[in-house]
Amino acid sequence: MTPVVLAIDAMSGDHGLAAAVDGALLALAAHPELHVVLVGDEAQITSRLSQRHHSADARVRVQHASEIVAMDESPSKALRNKKDSSMRVAINLVKDGRAQAAVSAGNTGALMATAKFVLKTLPGIDRPAIISAIPSVNGHVHMLDLGANAECSAEQLLQFAVMGSALVTATLGIEKPRVALLNIGEEEIKGNEVIKRAAQLLAASPLHYVGFVEGDGIFLKDVDVVVCDGFAGNIALKTGEGVAKLIYHFIKEEFTRSIFTRFAALMAMPALKALGGRMDPRNYNGASFVGLNGIVVKSHGSADAQAFAAAIRVGLREVENAVPSRIVRLLDAARPPSGAMPGDLASVTSP
Repeated sequence: MTPVVLAIDAMSGDHGLAAAVDGALLALAAHPELHVVLVGDEAQITSRLSQRHHSADARVRVQHASEIVAMDESPSKALRNKKDSSMRVAINLVKDGRAQAAVSAGNTGALMATAKFVLKTLPGIDRPAIISAIPSVNGHVHMLDLGANAECSAEQLLQFAVMGSALVTATLGIEKPRVALLNIGEEEIKGNEVIKRAAQLLAASPLHYVGFVEGDGIFLKDVDVVVCDGFAGNIALKTGEGVAKLIYHFIKEEFTRSIFTRFAALMAMPALKALGGRMDPRNYNGASFVGLNGIVVKSHGSADAQAFAAAIRVGLREVENAVPSRIVRLLDAARPPSGAMPGDLASVTSP
């Protein structure tokens, strides 16, 4: 079994050390091929490992870092002034080849800025994007961009589609992922000029483009990849999370209204537990920064140990399936002919 080494930013997120270290230990127990480098204050990490009746060994190594990037810190300041932060050191380990992926629950803007500065983008990629799995009626759908790029050109949206398709093919084995473009309607006449141009590029490409989806189609349509700019994507993601919490609130409110509804809740408990498992955001934690010359996974800032372990699994899966290499092969095949517009990937072919 080939070892896979992940660098874990142990000082990041709302719950800090506890979630990161405990999440790493959960992931190690579930994946015997996994090795981790816990990056952060060595004394604190060693103490937490001791509390969990664990210590540094062949599969767990501690890398000291003297600084922490705050959740509200400016990305530019973090990049310029925090060169020994746990976030920066974890990404440096990937650059130096001492780890194959980095996982952090830290400041998203700082993580993206640092990762892009240290690792650079893959050849042919204008901007990295954030992609994550989202629950849907068909299991889940991968959506990008979820907040890295507020404004995008049509060519960049096509690049996102290529990256999303490569990731889904690599991690799920779907040979021709169904790609949809988020829009305000499904009709061809709907949308702004950027969306219409992106639809033309996607339709002309060999990607399995299935047309537009509206906001509800993210969760209800039979698609594998939904493409949008980061402004719309982040709003859609947070709206979906809010609706899930609202439904949970209403169900709890109704089932605790009287003794009769409490009895009904007891009878429905198996179904409610199953529903909770399917909609539990912890099971979908872990957004990938695709388009970088390396693998970086962003855990939700409020992740607990279980959720952080899910983010680690995302990184592990991408390493084992060589996602960046697959993206490179798609982009190499997509190299535009002489005289074509930069970023025009209309000639994309499958690897």
